[in-house]
Order: sequence, then structure tokens, then C-alpha cells
Amino acid sequence: MAITSANQLELLQTAEAVAREKMIDPDLVIQAMEESLARAAKSRYGSDLDIRVKIDRKTGRATFARIRTVVEDELIENHHAQVTVKQARSYLADPKIGDEIIDEVPPVDLGRIAAQSAKQVILQKVREAERDRQYDEFKDRKGTIINGVVKREEYGNIIVDIGRGEGILRRNEKIGRESYRPNDRIRAYIKDVRREARGPQVFLSRTDPQFMAELFKMEVPEIYDGIIEIKAVARDPGSRAKIAVISYDNSIDPVGACVGMRGSRVQAVVNELQGEKIDIIPWNQDQATFLVNALQPAEVSKVVIDEEAGKIEVVVPDEQLSLAIGRRGQNVRLASQLTALDIDIMTEADESARRQAEFAERTNLFMETLDIDEMMAQLLVSEGFTNLEEVAYVDPEELLSIDGFDEDTAAELQARARDHLEEANRKALESARALGLEDSLAGFEGLTPQMLEALAKDGIKTLEDFATCADWELAGGWTTVNGQRVKDEGVLEKFDVSLEEAQHLVMTARVMLGWVDPTELAPEAEEEEETEGEA
Repeated sequence: MAITSANQLELLQTAEAVAREKMIDPDLVIQAMEESLARAAKSRYGSDLDIRVKIDRKTGRATFARIRTVVEDELIENHHAQVTVKQARSYLADPKIGDEIIDEVPPVDLGRIAAQSAKQVILQKVREAERDRQYDEFKDRKGTIINGVVKREEYGNIIVDIGRGEGILRRNEKIGRESYRPNDRIRAYIKDVRREARGPQVFLSRTDPQFMAELFKMEVPEIYDGIIEIKAVARDPGSRAKIAVISYDNSIDPVGACVGMRGSRVQAVVNELQGEKIDIIPWNQDQATFLVNALQPAEVSKVVIDEEAGKIEVVVPDEQLSLAIGRRGQNVRLASQLTALDIDIMTEADESARRQAEFAERTNLFMETLDIDEMMAQLLVSEGFTNLEEVAYVDPEELLSIDGFDEDTAAELQARARDHLEEANRKALESARALGLEDSLAGFEGLTPQMLEALAKDGIKTLEDFATCADWELAGGWTTVNGQRVKDEGVLEKFDVSLEEAQHLVMTARVMLGWVDPTELAPEAEEEEETEGEA
């Protein structure tokens, strides 16, 4: 196949036809043709030559040119495609490094193999351009709902025609046992768009919580307009879901707006989600109030929040326990997802038994350590004293306010508490030193003897060991693994050391060792103060 005047215009016509069919830029097709012709010319004239082809966008005429680049003498690697400045003077009046010598060469006559190779190059380039076009079209639609037509099923995954491309709905992204046949219409959420070796992949989902949020946005104009906002969504796909909403207009009820007249709006979403039951909950900034709403229809008696651990305890009447937990734990699990907190549910009877156990434990502690009778120990616990430190170092006036306590009794109790604490500290320090605790850490301010003993048992015996610790290793924390919150036990966690306190102790140790310049910490402290001031 020679590039003659008879088929020059055919190049442009072919490029136009291919570009129109694949919905890509015609110039990309012509560039692919230029590259394929250049490759064929190299196989004819020599692979070491730099042959370039230029197709005129108006006439279709293909120009073949050999390019030689001017380089420095010591950098010349390919004598067929590069020349020195001295050699270039035969072709150029004043050659400079980087200049190109262009010589037109005769067009090649493409044989059968060369023509087939050129065709493959063009097809490959067109395929790449088509993939780029598909990726550019769908990457900005991530997080939206798309309508498509089912094309086929592959190993349980549904391939969906979404217009200018295909999407894949995996088995685990389908609701329950729903099945589809070719040509069925389907609505799905674009969960992700990724470039892969076989081309851009559009991943669809019908189980993602945001799919339900987007459906509500389509059905409820107030959400689309921003008057009502969806703050959180939790789903058990195909079974039940909870959605928390808030209204920025006092005259509009967010729950009522989402439900619609006679439930018309929420029913449209329920029908799309294969009958999934939806609880619409008013969002509240107060976590306790929000949780009480989230656990509906169960009634809640009391809520206790542990913000540091991210856990929450909920007390419900005995007869409400099964309703609060839900079938197979569904209700409490969805409420936990909605509030992003670990929820422990107990009945009033369980909570009462726990309080009684704590009361008895503290009573026994005071009886044994202070050598007092049960009545006096119970009086201390009833007044809110939980440990020896509180008794030893509290203002004596607080002890005197307890019925039956005089000055001598208060002084004697505090003296006994201090003696016991000092003895406990002495034993703890001796134990820590026996384990190898060094003076560098023993003299570090901010650590009690019991803390030093715990550190020594964990192999932290020097100031250098302590300075290498992370704050969560000392104070403990929570890690999310496979969607579940997992507890990380801290060495000093039982001493109620917070993450901020642990971080301060570790940074102080690093400053003392000269690992950190204290001046570098000052800007961070100033930023924190400014943030607190703004808040």
C-alpha cells in the first residue's frame, strides 16, 4: 500500500470516520497514523534512523522526513540520528546544540506485514484514546447516581451499559438476592472510577450508604437545595437503614420533609431499595440526644459517654432491651454506625447490679487500707470518694461535711491514707528498680512509682526507652480494622493518662535528651492557643 495522491484524502476520511465512531478527537487518530507510518518507514530504511511522518490536516499528504539532531561530540550515541556541530556545518550555516537537520525521504511502499503492523498501531492508539475519553467522562461523576442497561452477567457480577462505556456491579454491591437479566434497566451509585491495565473501570454500587443519600437528594427538593442536610447514613442493605437529617430553616421539619405527603417521598426510595425499611432521625449536635434518637423505637433511660475511648453506655428498661438491640443486633449496630461510637446496651437491672458491685468494691478498699468499719467506708463511698488519693489529699472541710466526722477523725483518715500510699509507692519503686529501672527515668517528673513499675515491666527502663514511645503506646487508643474499632492497650492507660498528657511527657523526655529543639515546639503551641481562642 503506497501513500499516493489517490488515497491521500482517504487517510483524512478514515480518521474522521474512526473518530466519529469512537467519539474521540480526529487529530488523535491522525497522530496514530503518523506513528504507524513512521514505524513502517523505520523497518524499510533502518531502525536506527529517526524517521518522522507528518500528515497534512487539509490535503492528507504524508511527508516522510529523516531527522538528525546536533549534539556535543562526547554525547553522540547514534551516528544515524545524531551529528556533531562540525558535521552539521555541511547542512546548516550556524549549527547549535539541539538544532535538527531535516531531510525529506521518499514515501514507503507498505507491504502486507508492514500494513498490518500499521493497522495494529492505529487500533492501539485509538483504543487508548477511547479509554482516556471514558475515564475523563466518568471521573467527575464519582459519587453520583447513574442509570444504565444490564448487558450481561459474569461470575455473579453485572456488566452495565452506562452510555459511553461500561460499569461493573459486583456481587457484594447488589442488594440481597436481587437478580437482573439482559436489557433490564438499573439505577446505581458510581462508587469509584479507576484506571486499570484493561482500561478505565467504573465500579457501581447499590449497597453503599451514599446511594440512599443520593436517592433522597433526588426525591426531596429541600435536600437538593441545601435547606435540609443529610448528616449521617447507616445501612443494612435490603433490610433496614437509618438516616440522620437536620434542617437549616426552622419552619421546615426535616423528618416530615423526607417522609413526604402520606410517605410518598420515602416510599419512592424504599421501592428503589427493594423494600428496605428506613428510619429517618433528626440529627442533634449533642451526642447523647442524637443517640437516643438513633435507637428509636426503643426508649432510653440513661446515657453515659466516654469521649476519650469513643464508647457510650446506654441504659434501657428491662422490657426494652430486645427492641433496643434489634433482630441479630441490627438496631444497635446501625445506631453505632450512625453515631460513630461503640455502644454498650444494658438494662436498668444490670446497671444497678454494676453500681452495687462498684460500691462494694470501693467499700472493701477503704475498709482494708484505712482499717475502718463498714459503715464509715460506706459513708465515704456515698459521698463520692473513689480512691485513696482523694481521701489523702482532699480539703479536710469535705471530710468534715460528712455526718459523724469530726476533725480528729478526718485527720486520722488522711494520715492513714497517706501512710498507705507512701508504703505502696516505696514498694512499687523497689519493684521497678529490681526490674532494671535506671535513675534517668526514675527521676523523670510526671511519672508516679506505680507508673514506673508498669513501664519497667513492659521493658521501658531508661529515659531513652521512654522517649521512643508513641503517645498511643502509653495512653492506649483505638484502631479501625475491617470496619471494626479495635482497642490498643496502653502501658499507662490504667492510670488514666490521656493522649495529650502522654504526648507531653514523651516530648519533654525528647527535649531533655536533646532530640528535639524546644524552640521548634513553640510555633505549634502558639497555633493551638490561636485555635482555642478562635473556638
